[in-house]
Amino acid sequence: MRFSHRTGPEHPNPIALAEARSRAMGIRLGGLNDSNPTRFGLSPDFLPQTYQAQPRGPLQARIDLASFLTSRSSGEACGRDGSAGLPSEQPWAAPISSVATYADSGPLRLSSSRSSSLEQLLVDPDDLYLLSSTSQAYSWLMKLLCDPGDIILEPRPGYPLIESIAGLECVRTMPYRLSYDGSWALDLASVRQALEGPAGERIRAIVLINPNNPTGSYVHPEERGAILDLCSEHGVAIIADEVFYDYPLDSLPGRARLAGEDRVLTFALDGFSKSLAAPHAKVGWIQVSGPESQVAEAKRRLDLIADDYLPMSQLITDRMGTMLDAVPVQTRRVGDRIRGNLDQVRGLLSEGDSCISLLRPEAGWNVLLRFPAVIDEDELVLHLIRSYGLTGQPGYFFDMPSNGYLALSLLPRAAEFQRNIQAVSSAISELL
Repeated sequence: MRFSHRTGPEHPNPIALAEARSRAMGIRLGGLNDSNPTRFGLSPDFLPQTYQAQPRGPLQARIDLASFLTSRSSGEACGRDGSAGLPSEQPWAAPISSVATYADSGPLRLSSSRSSSLEQLLVDPDDLYLLSSTSQAYSWLMKLLCDPGDIILEPRPGYPLIESIAGLECVRTMPYRLSYDGSWALDLASVRQALEGPAGERIRAIVLINPNNPTGSYVHPEERGAILDLCSEHGVAIIADEVFYDYPLDSLPGRARLAGEDRVLTFALDGFSKSLAAPHAKVGWIQVSGPESQVAEAKRRLDLIADDYLPMSQLITDRMGTMLDAVPVQTRRVGDRIRGNLDQVRGLLSEGDSCISLLRPEAGWNVLLRFPAVIDEDELVLHLIRSYGLTGQPGYFFDMPSNGYLALSLLPRAAEFQRNIQAVSSAISELL
C-alpha cells in the first residue's frame, strides 16, 4: 500500500519514540514547553475540563462510538469474521504524536444504554477518528493517500462533492460508471480499465458510496467481491461513504456495510449528519480496517494529520453518548418519512398517463425522476423557478449519462411533498 509523501517520514524521531515508550510504561512526563493553558487553571468557567491532546478524538467519545458501532454491526454482515477484537498487548495505546496519556482522561464509562464491557467491543476505539464531517474525512484521506496529481476513482452518476474536495487537495478524480437497467449496477469493466490503463499507477483509492447519492444504489455482493480482488491486486485503498446506509427504500438482498472490511485497507465514513438528521451536529468519523500492517501504518500517518488539525470540539464530544442514544429513534423517524413519500410518489406517477418515471431507488433520501428528453433539464428547472417558485437539481449535476433527469428529495412533509410532485408534473406537461 502506497501513502503520500506529505504525511512525514516513515519513522518517528528518537524523542517521539522515547515519549511513546514512557507512556507505555505508565510514566507521565512533564512538558518544558507545555503551552496548554487549561493545565494551569486558565480555562473559562464554562469549560472547566483540562484539554487533552488526543488527535483521534477524546477516548471516551470513541469508546461510546465503538460500543454503538458494535451493537449496530451485531445484526449486519460487515465483512469481518468477528475474531478481530481489542489489542491485547497495549490496549488504548496513544498515538506517538499525542502529548497526553489516556490516563489523563479520567474514569472511563459507557453510557447506560450501551453497557458492553470494553472486552466485548468488536469495533476497536483505536480504529476510530472523530472529525467535524465526512467532507473533512475525504480531505484527510486524500492527504494520507495521495500526492498532488494522484488519482481517486469516484462513481458517476454521483454527488459532485468528491471532485470539488479533490480539486482543493490537488488530487485528480477519474470516474467509473454506474449503469441502470431496471436497477443500478456498478460497471466493473470501467474500474478494471482505469486500474489497468496508462494512469493506473497514479490511482490510490476508489470511493464506494454505499448507498450512492443520488442513485440510491448499494454495493451488491458480487460487485464487492470483484472490487476487493481488484484493489488487492493493484494496491488500492477503499474509501467507503456509508452515511445513507441506514435508510433502505427498496433494497436488493445481500446489502452489507464495508466498515470493518479486512481484506483491503478500508476507510469507512459515517456521521450524525444523516444518522441523526442533524448536519449542524458536526460529528463525523472514520473507521479504519484492513490487513494489520497496512492499518498500523495508515493510522500512524493519519495521526500526524489529525494532530496537525487538532481534534474536534470537546463541547460536542462531551455530548456524544446522548446523541448516539438518539440515533435509533431519529433513523426510524426519518425512515418513516422517506418511505411514506416514496409510496406517495409511486402512487401519483401511476395515476393517469404520466410521462414521468421513477428510477428504482434502493436507499437514501433522494430519488431520480425521468422525464421526456425533448425537454432540456435547465429549461425545466428555470420554468419551475419562474412559474412555481421551486428550484431543483437536474441530472447533469450528477453526471447522468443523458438529458431528462431531476433529483427529488423525500424529506419534506407529506403535503409539501405532494405539492412538489404535482408542480413537477404540471411543469413538464406545460413544456411538452
